[in-house]
Amino acid sequence: QNEEKWDFVLVSDIHEMGSEKEIKRKKFLDELSKKGFTIKKIEDTKLFYGVRAPQHIFWKYQRLLRQQNSSAYQDVPVTTRIRIVHFILQNTVTSDLEKLHDLMKKKVFEAAFPLHKKEEIREILKEKWARWGVIFKKQPIEEIRCYFGEKVALYFAWLGWYTYLLVFAAVAGLATIAAGTTVFSSSQVSKEICSANNTIMCPLCDRNCSFWVLSNTCTYAKVTHMIDNEATVAFAIFMAVWATVFLELWKRQRATVVTNWDLYGWDEEEDELVLQLINNSQHQPQLYQHSYFRSTIVLILVLLMIVVLIGIAHALVIYRVVAMALFMQSEVSLLSKHANIMAVMTGAVLHYITIIVMTKALLLFLEKPRTSSQRENNFTVKIFIFQFLTNFSSLIYIAFFLGRINGHPGNYVRIAGHWRLEECHPSGCITDLFIQMAVIMLLKQTISNIMEYLIPLISHQLRKKNKHPKKRSMMLGEEEEAEDLCKRQWLNNYELNEVNIFSLFNEYLEMVIQYSFTTIFVAAFPLAPLLALFNNIIEIHMDAIKMMRLRRRMVPRKAKDIGIWLQVLEAIGILAVIGNGLVIAITSDFIPVQVYKYMYSPCKRENHTGIDCSTGYINNSLSIFRVQDFEPHTKVLLKFNGEQIKEYRDYRNADDYTYTVQFWHIFAARLAFLILFEHVALCVKLIAAWYIPDVPQKVKNQILEKKHSNLCNEL
Repeated sequence: QNEEKWDFVLVSDIHEMGSEKEIKRKKFLDELSKKGFTIKKIEDTKLFYGVRAPQHIFWKYQRLLRQQNSSAYQDVPVTTRIRIVHFILQNTVTSDLEKLHDLMKKKVFEAAFPLHKKEEIREILKEKWARWGVIFKKQPIEEIRCYFGEKVALYFAWLGWYTYLLVFAAVAGLATIAAGTTVFSSSQVSKEICSANNTIMCPLCDRNCSFWVLSNTCTYAKVTHMIDNEATVAFAIFMAVWATVFLELWKRQRATVVTNWDLYGWDEEEDELVLQLINNSQHQPQLYQHSYFRSTIVLILVLLMIVVLIGIAHALVIYRVVAMALFMQSEVSLLSKHANIMAVMTGAVLHYITIIVMTKALLLFLEKPRTSSQRENNFTVKIFIFQFLTNFSSLIYIAFFLGRINGHPGNYVRIAGHWRLEECHPSGCITDLFIQMAVIMLLKQTISNIMEYLIPLISHQLRKKNKHPKKRSMMLGEEEEAEDLCKRQWLNNYELNEVNIFSLFNEYLEMVIQYSFTTIFVAAFPLAPLLALFNNIIEIHMDAIKMMRLRRRMVPRKAKDIGIWLQVLEAIGILAVIGNGLVIAITSDFIPVQVYKYMYSPCKRENHTGIDCSTGYINNSLSIFRVQDFEPHTKVLLKFNGEQIKEYRDYRNADDYTYTVQFWHIFAARLAFLILFEHVALCVKLIAAWYIPDVPQKVKNQILEKKHSNLCNEL
């Protein structure tokens, strides 16, 4: 029965006898035979080589890791067995100094993979995890670990924990929207905009644009107030605390899980050295080295890539400016009437396409990580920085620069001296940020997920279809019949989609970028946690179906935490405090309204008790512009002919268009709020991190008792 248990399968094309590829293949298989490997060959449309390692290899592994009480074969988990065999296969060197990686590049071998086998644990995972019917049930983490290894199990444990805590963030986001909805029509600011029928505003473009009435933005003003109100500040602070509590509780959860797996004190470096010595008893450790020259080259390349990403962000800005001008001049009334919204939405779609393209380009451009954990960490940090800039460059521009560097009527800042920089949406800058985030998140969670599932599914079906007509030639004679069971299993596994080195990495990256969207600019889009929650519920089981039914078996890897991703998540938590503080201080109208209430409103000037202190805010926030001061090439449609004074949103003097004293009051208030908000939020984060221990007392006591017991036994 043991004869049919194969650890790995190597697949090769059928090469001519005596050809270079055939000789290289034979040399590699001979090296495996010298190490005691059993090899079984099956010929079909391809050559299949089943590989089984000798038992003494696993005995060595256990002895070197001081697991003396285990027997050599029975007690080695299947995941450990596959991991050891994979390491030896990848590090076996032929007489030509070539490894399996080199041979696969030269098409000597086409594929190498462990097998999905018909075993009890696989059926349990299919029943309890890899189907849509169990979408709201708890994940079988222990079974995932026994089949895919600790690294995959920890990923799904982390994702499940993140999804569970998103429920609280989603409820808080809905409560913020609900708070804004209750004052949807009763807000004094919205009322003033809706009743401003005589407030004539400056045109939004240079040509074919008319003056417009402020009350035209009534509906948008009401929607804006749903996300830009006092509750938003409380929600932003809540999300800063939530991000900290989530990570602290995850650290406790991880400590409990890895202690149950007896991995709390596991040393990855020691484990890799053990594998190296099993493969080659003469192996010398690779000493730590640092090259300042290489670091300088890497730094230069990283800076060049960042410059490229900034250039792409500038291109998106230019697109929005040009699109705005073209939509305004369009003969289609729908486009010309909603030019601003159309420019923002198409810009967001273009940004999404840029994200997809740059993701593929970055993965091809940057070096792939080797087995070294340190190199993998460096690779992760580089990829995340590039992905973060790709995803957030446009959002940063909209949040902090849009409408603030465009000048004013009569003196607009222009691109190439022709197109003037766009302004914020008439209802406020936060509307643009809300639309941009909504479009990107919805596209990422619909189109991206659909493609992520459909492409492997279609690819698998096509591979099966291409193989199907050739199966019948196998069934000729009794000898072929005897091999059918093994051959069928290997063929079925070969027909599945390939698992590459980025498979789990891509899943982490996708979730961490989503976590960034859920926390950093959440003040502008309180529905982000809710969308992330819906996405993750589907994502968990979609990933499970892909891993169990559509992809070859992933090589298990041992791990006791989620690695460098934890530090990345902690960095995002700090960025979330800064980002949300800046959004409230700079992007939203929260600070200008508060400054008006306490310094310029009727409540301040007179002793009014029954009046809303924000009364008159809209008129106060507008500046006067004389039509005769327009630039010479500005041609607007004549409307409201009798009036020579128009208005625009800013705090400038009517005579020389310099900033008013109120502008500097608001500027100082924004700065003060930003400093106060960030200090309070960071202090609360630090208190939460201190208050919640990383390791539960139960786990600490369990580890202490185990150490004491071991020492007593030694004594």
